[in-house]
Amino acid sequence: MNQRDGVTQRNLRLRCLCSSSMLILLTCSLFCLFTTKVEATIYEVGPGKKYTLVEKVPWESLVAGDEVQIHWRPQPYHTKWVLCRRGTKDKPIVVKGIPSEKGELPVIDGRRAMTRPQLRFWGEQRSIIKIGGARDPADTMPAYIVIENLDIRSARPSFFYFSSEGLQKYFQNAAAIFVEKGEHITIRNCYLHDCGNGLFVAYDTKDLLVENCSIYHNGIANSYYEHNVYTEAAGITFQGNYLGPLRKNCLGNNLKDRSAGLVVRYNWIESGNRQLDLVDSEGGDTIRFDPRYRSSYVYGNVLIKLEKDSNSQMIHYGGDSGDESAYRKGTLFLYNNTMISRRASTTLVRLSTNSEHLECRNNILFTTHAGSSLAILDEKGTAGLSYNWIKAGWKAAHSSSYGNVKSEAEIHSGDNPGFQDLEKNLFFLTAKSACLNKAGLLPVAIQNNFPVTQQFKGPRGIKKRPAASLKDLGALDRESEE
Repeated sequence: MNQRDGVTQRNLRLRCLCSSSMLILLTCSLFCLFTTKVEATIYEVGPGKKYTLVEKVPWESLVAGDEVQIHWRPQPYHTKWVLCRRGTKDKPIVVKGIPSEKGELPVIDGRRAMTRPQLRFWGEQRSIIKIGGARDPADTMPAYIVIENLDIRSARPSFFYFSSEGLQKYFQNAAAIFVEKGEHITIRNCYLHDCGNGLFVAYDTKDLLVENCSIYHNGIANSYYEHNVYTEAAGITFQGNYLGPLRKNCLGNNLKDRSAGLVVRYNWIESGNRQLDLVDSEGGDTIRFDPRYRSSYVYGNVLIKLEKDSNSQMIHYGGDSGDESAYRKGTLFLYNNTMISRRASTTLVRLSTNSEHLECRNNILFTTHAGSSLAILDEKGTAGLSYNWIKAGWKAAHSSSYGNVKSEAEIHSGDNPGFQDLEKNLFFLTAKSACLNKAGLLPVAIQNNFPVTQQFKGPRGIKKRPAASLKDLGALDRESEE
């Protein structure tokens, strides 16, 4: 090999080494680029902010940790959107209203609402805010999403919205928030009103928390099929909510649920065809075979039936589909509630079949009428009552045919359990109340998993229940100055 050939080969080796080094450097750079954590973004909407309109927010590209802050302004935001993205437990996707200095929540109004053009999703007629079920962004199972501090209103057939096909009318069952599917969803401190349904949740939903919300004045006139709340999920908790009367002449229930793992605690639930309608799942085996399907926990609530409410039943538990094999056929645990009826005839709970059972403990069961106006059951099921305040003369049922009702250690003390002011709905107990220190022990499983530790704090929310009142009957503590 001559000298020239040697130089040529050395140059080739150097070029190869340089090329290899550059390739390694490029690979490392690309690796770093694609493995670098994406920084969460705060999208601010409102007067003087980067985004003046909600529909300018890139909803289709939100990532874990992103937060959309919608600031209050005097006029409503006429907008609607879909959330079909995934957060994480540590970095949820948050949509948050920023109240005014007076505490007013930003208003999201469904009337003549606009949708961001980049969003494409089915069921636009069903909601103002939808979670899950979209074409753009690509459909996925939404997860770890929080919606809070928003006043969401006006989605029903009287109102219209804008779509790519022009002005469209909302469906009768349209909701302020419609969860088509999702996991680990929180709806907190929102007003949901003036819609067909305030909140609608479909059966592909898991682990939903609804807390500190005001849900009221929903429904469709002369219809039994739209409600303040209509839900079906695998794991769902309602706490600290005010659920008020439906719209005038609307015949729906206040809270209708078809879930497994239902917990209703520390709420104020007033009026409706029934205050609670807890019936069978329509979503098939996923919910019906969930072991939590057979037990529902309702405790620490104030439930009020008004004189004008059309149905005598405060609660219905079991099913309504007609397929009794799908009914809950378990136990409704009803304890430490304050239940008030101003109606001339009241049925505490209707059980759908003889396979449903009511376990009723430590409640105040009060009617403004004679004790005989209150019946525990309708025609079927079994009930065990213990340590409840109840007027003397109550009935097992208003009919001649009824299920088995067993009662022990009931407290009868005149016509009033000792409320602070019945006419003003102040149901705190006075120092002379017969309900003080009368609570019986709850089963160990309830004490361990669903103990009474809080109470409703108006106008919505919860607070710690004082230790001194934990042995009192009902949902609220002793006389309060609040």
